[in-house]
Amino acid sequence: MKVVQEAETINTDNFFEGDDTLRLILEEHLKGPFLEYAKRELSLFGEQCANAIDARAKHTDREGEPRLIRYDKFGEEVSDVWVNEGYRNTVQETYDTGIVGYVHKEIPELGHKGNYTYSFAQGYLLSHAEPGFYCPVTLTMATAYMLDHYADEYVKSLFLNNVCSTGEVPLYEGATFLTERQGGSDVGANVVKAVKDGDQYRLYGEKYFASNAGMAGVAMVLARIEGAQDGSRGLTLFAVPWRQEDGKLNGLRIRRLKDKLGVRAVPSGEVEFDGALAYVVGDPSKGFYYMMEALNLSRICNAVASVGIMRRALLESTAYATRRNAFGRRLTDYPMVQDTLGKLAARLHVEVATVFDFIKLYERVTEGAASEREKVLNRLFIALIKKETAEQAIHFAHEAIEMHGGNGYIEDFVTPRLLRDAQVLTVWEGTANILGLELIRLVNKFEAHKLFIDEMRNRLVVVSDTESKKALLVKLTNLSTDLSAFAGYDNALQTFEAKGLMKRMAHLYESVVALEFAMKHGGKFEKLAEVYIEDTWSLRKVGEEMKTVAYFDQII
Repeated sequence: MKVVQEAETINTDNFFEGDDTLRLILEEHLKGPFLEYAKRELSLFGEQCANAIDARAKHTDREGEPRLIRYDKFGEEVSDVWVNEGYRNTVQETYDTGIVGYVHKEIPELGHKGNYTYSFAQGYLLSHAEPGFYCPVTLTMATAYMLDHYADEYVKSLFLNNVCSTGEVPLYEGATFLTERQGGSDVGANVVKAVKDGDQYRLYGEKYFASNAGMAGVAMVLARIEGAQDGSRGLTLFAVPWRQEDGKLNGLRIRRLKDKLGVRAVPSGEVEFDGALAYVVGDPSKGFYYMMEALNLSRICNAVASVGIMRRALLESTAYATRRNAFGRRLTDYPMVQDTLGKLAARLHVEVATVFDFIKLYERVTEGAASEREKVLNRLFIALIKKETAEQAIHFAHEAIEMHGGNGYIEDFVTPRLLRDAQVLTVWEGTANILGLELIRLVNKFEAHKLFIDEMRNRLVVVSDTESKKALLVKLTNLSTDLSAFAGYDNALQTFEAKGLMKRMAHLYESVVALEFAMKHGGKFEKLAEVYIEDTWSLRKVGEEMKTVAYFDQII
């Protein structure tokens, strides 16, 4: 009994401490006072996530889900969403760290803005405990991005300071409402209508998957101005406040909240607009483009949430296996368990390193410093790694349940919630099929496959010569041949082959990052790279040396 009780508690009280991969990434990307500030604040936030935020997340998931209050006691429609007090505390404490705000405004202590690397590091830690709430954070980041980059000064003055609040003004969480019943991922089929009313517009219609409904202070909504062309090119982006200045609803209502498999912390609903006051954001003809730019940001957040779940699953698995005795031995004394945990550790390290690798490129794009080639690679890397990390998050959650045995299926442990929360990540911001269509567009329009192969070859050539490098050069040649053929296929065959090629491309990219990281930092990272590459590409033959087992004590 004592063993099981001990195993319920993770083996660290701080999700930041002990994460050598993240620490080295920060030391490479951040410098001077900003680095020291980030380390200090991430340590504080990592402790908060591992304790108070994690405890609140469990309560919200099991007992304190959001609830819709349609009417007040006088029968007036209010469409309020009730959330428990612990969740409200998590909301305020998280935004006060600057997870959104400091991307767009100065950190007072430093006198300059933060950046996405720091924000995504915060999101990674948060997702160890509460990936559901990281969805509203993501939506707020996307809202801030669109307001900051595309809105005029008047619209910015209405919303941006509140969306970027770190406690000095009331917080407006954000939301992005795209999906309608008849369209789903086919956003161009949207029919929500925008009717001119003086200098502004009024919206009429329905959005079917509206996450953060009732909690958002402002929503970014795609709608079609009367007389605009059909399809995605006729959509305009609007900023829609949830309430009017007098506190009453802004011509909208929540029909119902969705009863979801996981991420129960975030209220997702069906929202009807009936004359909601709306403000045009940017060029009325570029609404879809603006939202797709924000979607790329959201896809990065999706990948960040995925690796957060992956690390939590590994930490829980390792803690349990270290303490659990079976048949007279600790679980970690068995080579099959060492192999499982070692491969998970290698994959986690490589995927975290890869996510933050393309975040560097994303920052160049958002700063306006990227070339056209880099912009294409940015879109490609985001699609590849969003897909791969989401699928791996489910795999890690599954392995954590299996490592716990029967206990892993019991809701007293975090493992069932990890699996339920991970499953949404393959759906949010584009399923594998939608991401496959993105690959097809990038290849057909920009010859992205050639850019990818050149980028991987150039980076692979300069890493240290190893057996792993030799194997990857062969894989690169084979992939280059297959991608060239793919570019010439008809549309039907391209859609059939896209997802399989994306996995191979993601694995090659991750393998290159693994070798680069190993060359820079040596030690256990060389072993992690070797284990990852052998496992991913099935290079070890039956009966060969069990390298994962041999390295176990060094990489776990």
